[in-house]
Amino acid sequence: MKQYPMQSPLGTLYLVASTQGLVGVFWNVQSTPLIHSLKDARDSEVKILKRAQTELEAYFARRRRKFTVPLDLRGTPFQLQVWAMLAKIPYSKTVSYREIARRIGNPKSCRAVGTANGRNPISIIIPCHRVIAADGTLGGYAGGLKTKTTLLDLETAVNHAKSKPALQPGSKKTEARSDHPTNPAEVETRGSRRIRNLKKK
Repeated sequence: MKQYPMQSPLGTLYLVASTQGLVGVFWNVQSTPLIHSLKDARDSEVKILKRAQTELEAYFARRRRKFTVPLDLRGTPFQLQVWAMLAKIPYSKTVSYREIARRIGNPKSCRAVGTANGRNPISIIIPCHRVIAADGTLGGYAGGLKTKTTLLDLETAVNHAKSKPALQPGSKKTEARSDHPTNPAEVETRGSRRIRNLKKK
């Protein structure tokens, strides 16, 4: 596997790929060997990293809503089930941890869903940032709550304010947290009203 540090409007994203697909989009550097160039077009891992970078750049520029880069997801059967459901959340929409639990046919697994959501290795592309608390507050996020708000605002702006400038590399970096977010029960009151309004649309 190979790891590439991609510069983004949210700071450095660490892309990890195998020969089969994208393994992760992380907020912190991983133990996978780092490369600093994507010029080797013959290398299958580099091809995947380059494709992921191109698609993410288009996403930040508000020119892409869906990702097509092949994924190499690695997790438990339950985690894979949750992540597959996350991938179905439409662009600019939000759902609750409770709703994800209901959709996978296990309505009592809300806390386990929150844990699996937090361990999603492919941030943004598998949109765990679109999962919020049942009361409409943000919940936790591996990249930090400011980053989560920024991503939700980015997607909302595409539908409601297309003239708003796209995010550009070098924008003010948001504070990143560890690869695992806080307990899903943690909530952020700031922006709650906006999230509740978003859910109603």
